[in-house]
Amino acid sequence: VHLVESGGGVVQSGGSLRLSCIASGVLFGGDISSMRWDRQAPGKEREGVATIKNDGSTSYAESVKGRFTISRDNTKNTVYLQMNSLKPEDTAVYYCHATLAITPIDIQEYWGQGTQVTVSS
Repeated sequence: VHLVESGGGVVQSGGSLRLSCIASGVLFGGDISSMRWDRQAPGKEREGVATIKNDGSTSYAESVKGRFTISRDNTKNTVYLQMNSLKPEDTAVYYCHATLAITPIDIQEYWGQGTQVTVSS
């Protein structure tokens, strides 16, 4: 399984970015039980930002609710993170994460290499 993120960059406070994560070596909707976007700011622990499960349900960290939207396109094996009303505290490296439930006891996790998002004030 290989995850590749793109779409990061530098944006002013209040701006928007859309991150993309393309997965290869796995099929959306079947092998993957959930996809998640994590982020890690300098000097801070990595945190989960948004999750989308196989059934399409989504969940968000409180800090991004109402501003970020996670979605996926199974035909393109791609998950997106639309980020609006960006704030300087959203500055971080954003990572794509996949959970594969091969069996109930064989759970595999994968991360991409990350994409930098910088929000200037």
